[in-house]
Amino acid sequence: MPDSNRSGLSDNALGAIAYITFVPALFFLAIAPYNRKLYVRFHAWQSLILNIVALCIWWVLGACTACAAFHGLTALMVLDWVRIVFMVAFTLLWIWCVISALNGRLFKLPCIGAWCERQANK
Repeated sequence: MPDSNRSGLSDNALGAIAYITFVPALFFLAIAPYNRKLYVRFHAWQSLILNIVALCIWWVLGACTACAAFHGLTALMVLDWVRIVFMVAFTLLWIWCVISALNGRLFKLPCIGAWCERQANK
């Protein structure tokens, strides 16, 4: 079990907090006592990349939905469902990452986890 730092929060709690938004993740990567801890850095990087990827996918789906509005109601409804499924899947993945961080597991997401681990080890 990781040690508590001066703030009284364990590394597990800090790793989970990094997933709340990109703000704590950036904070943990920039501020001295936190950016020295491998576990916190890994989860901060993974949170940042996960949010960037999700935002890009959301924008692409939004643009596709806007284009589909000109092609008929069926295309619009299908893309709306795709956006809903994406949002539910992202939310479940986000919850899984938070719970994994709280439990002290270094859960690496496919495609981005290895890169985040390399960044955390620098």
